[in-house]
Amino acid sequence: MASDVLGALSSYDTAIKGAQNSKTPSDTADKMKAAVAEMLTNKGNAYFKLRKRPEAMAAFSKAVEISSNSATAYFNLCAAAYNTGDTSRALIACDKAIKLDPKRADAYFIKGSVLLGNSITDAKGKLKPPPGTVEALTMYLKLAPDGAHAGDVKEMLAAIM
Repeated sequence: MASDVLGALSSYDTAIKGAQNSKTPSDTADKMKAAVAEMLTNKGNAYFKLRKRPEAMAAFSKAVEISSNSATAYFNLCAAAYNTGDTSRALIACDKAIKLDPKRADAYFIKGSVLLGNSITDAKGKLKPPPGTVEALTMYLKLAPDGAHAGDVKEMLAAIM
């Protein structure tokens, strides 16, 4: 599997370089940018499979720079940042992914998880989450009531309500 992924990475590099060096008319420039952003997103996913988190983050970040309206690129950056512990970057990327695609349930899950991690405990030992936590987790359940994280989200909400 690793050799297949490495081969894919090489192919993405070649295709991206070719696309960036092509002389395209202005009416197709946006389509070319979108294609390059998609290839960079796929490249980031390939790096992620190889557990090369910094390389994945770099590819997702470049995809976002090239196509600032790509919900997928922002979501992948959100997930990669979360998985590497860069929670402030994860929140920013999740918010942008949500803005571009308000029906992307997993972006709400990651956002809610990050916010919950920033909770404080009051004098009575009760968790006090930051604003937006309950809303993000509730939206996940609304969009994916039987989703992969539904059980976790229900437990999170029970802990803070």
